[in-house]
Amino acid sequence: MAIEQIKMPQLGESVTEGTISKWLVAVGDKVNKYDPLAEVMTDKVNAEVPSSFAGVIKELIAEEGETYEVGQVIMTIETEAAGSSDAASNHSEPVKEEPKTEAAAEKAPAVKQDRSPGSKVRYSPAVLKLSQEHGIDLNQVAGTGAEGRITRKDLMKIIESGQIPTQTQTAAKEEVKEQQAAETKAEAPAPAPKTTAPAANVPVVPGDIEIPVTGVRKAIAANMLRSKHEAPHAWTMMEVDVTNLVEYRNSIKDEFKKKEGFNLTFFAFFVKAVSQALKEYPQMNSMWAGDKIIQKKDINISIAVATEDALFVPVIKNADEKTIKGIGREIGELAGKVRSGKLTSAEMQGGTFTVNNTGSFGSVQSMGIINYPQAAILQVESIVKRPVVMNNGMIAVRDMVNLCLSLDHRVLDGLVCGRFLQRVKEILENISKENTSVY
Repeated sequence: MAIEQIKMPQLGESVTEGTISKWLVAVGDKVNKYDPLAEVMTDKVNAEVPSSFAGVIKELIAEEGETYEVGQVIMTIETEAAGSSDAASNHSEPVKEEPKTEAAAEKAPAVKQDRSPGSKVRYSPAVLKLSQEHGIDLNQVAGTGAEGRITRKDLMKIIESGQIPTQTQTAAKEEVKEQQAAETKAEAPAPAPKTTAPAANVPVVPGDIEIPVTGVRKAIAANMLRSKHEAPHAWTMMEVDVTNLVEYRNSIKDEFKKKEGFNLTFFAFFVKAVSQALKEYPQMNSMWAGDKIIQKKDINISIAVATEDALFVPVIKNADEKTIKGIGREIGELAGKVRSGKLTSAEMQGGTFTVNNTGSFGSVQSMGIINYPQAAILQVESIVKRPVVMNNGMIAVRDMVNLCLSLDHRVLDGLVCGRFLQRVKEILENISKENTSVY
């Protein structure tokens, strides 16, 4: 027998931590290699963590709703694979101790371990909390977890037995305090300021409804706050006459739906226009990296898709290489996956520029928060009919739309952003049946 550890995986290129949304297994369950073990929420998406081994679940170290750093042990599995003689020796004691009955464990709950006074042993936050509440000397507790790790269950057995080994050494107390400080620091979110502090100052009166903050909402809050704190936002807007685009799309939408099986939306035209302009102005497709700016080769368009209580940002990879039809199909598929809960972490990664269809809600002007670490986000507002003064001095009713661009002023300046928007405007205003194909 061998005890294998399952660690918090890195589910994305810039992901440093994850939250256990839900355990899909329990202690004692048998699992095969690649079976799903838990749902982990990271970067605004839930992903399943597969097992790297076949065996029996030994211990669930991580708790649901808690956040852990990448590489941190979240559970252990007892496997049947024979390891080296040294490994077998290391695991021999826990294996022999396991068959003990609960009564036997209660009779000898506090067996002193071979630990030197100055050695540093890491304890989980739950173990630290219990030991301090009940004055348990952890140096005198024999752990039944992997490699002698002390678990919460070990301490609960001691507490229930009433045979509590008290802390008699000041060094032990200092060690626990030091460990608790280290754990607290490790669990704190990286550079983002805490968003929960102001809640204590919010008065609650009868009739108010308290809504728990979900893991997805916490991730959105942390990412948005980080973007606003780190990126100096600037904003610009340009209005575009899309009368020809509206006429063209409306003239082919029924035939297109019948032939292709999905709707041809205006948003697909906007995403295509943006991806084409990004190819001509690659500075817009950049990211801030401290001492340098990274200009991305691939043009991957992030699109914002909202559900009733969350916002997801799936990515259309290599959008500049796709037709309007291809982009339209992908927009529909990604939106469907978001709303059915089937969006994967991989489909959220690699975005270089975000286009947000705020016009779908009737908005005509908005200031988007940049999708960190990208350098800009474009809000496509609602297409509305407005009287416009034409070049001949006549007034005509035209289909107009506002394009609102938020930019990271560390990376981009008004000149390149203005030219980029002008190019997007030019592309959109020249779409027509004569010179534009959706295929």
